[in-house]
Order: sequence, then structure tokens, then C-alpha cells
Amino acid sequence: MNEDTRTAIRPFELDIPQAALDDLAARLGATRWPDEPTASGWSQGVPPAYLKELAGHWRTAYDWREHEANLNRFPQFTTTIDRTNVHFLHVRSPEPDALPLLITHGRPGSIVEFLDVVGPLTDPRARGGTSAHTFDLVIPSIPGSGSSALRGDLAGDRLRGGVRRPASPQFRDAGQGGQRAGDRLSLSGGQLGDERGQVACAVVMA
Repeated sequence: MNEDTRTAIRPFELDIPQAALDDLAARLGATRWPDEPTASGWSQGVPPAYLKELAGHWRTAYDWREHEANLNRFPQFTTTIDRTNVHFLHVRSPEPDALPLLITHGRPGSIVEFLDVVGPLTDPRARGGTSAHTFDLVIPSIPGSGSSALRGDLAGDRLRGGVRRPASPQFRDAGQGGQRAGDRLSLSGGQLGDERGQVACAVVMA
């Protein structure tokens, strides 16, 4: 595989096979629940009644296709970074001078938590705002989350590096729309809260 193939940005659409959803429902329905604890509340762990209600919601009430279609409203792509497949949204503003903004979620978390702000950030004028606060958005699923893969041998290094590591060229080029050095690229990040430390970034790079 040559370098151009590895770093290519590939269109992506979420389409989970129905067989996988049916299998999940069957496995949830076949769960063998533990005995009721001797104490009430959460003192001995998650109450079985709570877990049963949660599993029932995922098995019968949660409409995966509705949420899948909601995510597919936005332009999605994948690319390879540090030998890892990374999924991201790339939503352009209709404003020609929009500022590129890279938004990352934390762990636990996902890009879904940002879907409601995509419109206000990319097209504020359509919502009574001003074009002075307009962004082209790049929103990746962090490695190991959603449709992004996780490579265990790389995860620690990436987390420890935090915002000190330069932005991947694919994201930088996507955000800048082909513009080159000297243009601004804004970053906004969540927390990666685990034993390898927490990363929280809110920086503007020139």
C-alpha cells in the first residue's frame, strides 16, 4: 500500500448489517441475570433491575435505524492515521471565510454529542446569528470510539502526546480546504480520563 493510499480521505456512510442488530437483540434477550443482591441500592454494584430495564430499552425501544439516519445526514469520511483507521465528520460552512475548527470528544463519549451544534456553528446566519462566528467543522471519532479503530500499541502514545502532537495532515488539510500555512486552525477537545492522564485542549493555532 503506497503513501497516497494510506492517507487518502474516503467517503463513509454508517450502515450496520441487520443481522448484527438481530444478533445483539437475541443476545440481550438471552442474558442470564444474577441473583438479587442482599442489600438494596447500589452498595453491591449495579442493581439487576436497573440492568434489566437498560437491556430492555436497547432490545425493544431503541431505534438504531433512526439514529443511524440522523448521523448519515452529515458528510462522513475515514482516513488512516498512524496505521489506524479514523472516522470523522467534515461539515463545511456556506460562508467563504469560515474558520476551520477541529472538535474532539472525550472518553466516554462520541461525535453524537456534537450533532446539535453543527448547524449553529457552520451556519449561524440561518439561525439569526452573524457570519463573524462561523466554522468549517472536522469532528473525528477518537481511536477506539464509534467507527474509529483502536491500536493498543499506539493508544498510550497518542493519549500522552495530547495537544503537543501536531494535527494530522489529513485533518489539517480537510479543515483548511486546501489552504496552506499561515491560515488559522482552531482546536477544541474533551477529556480522555484514564490512567494515562487527562487531555483537555482549547487552543487556537496560527
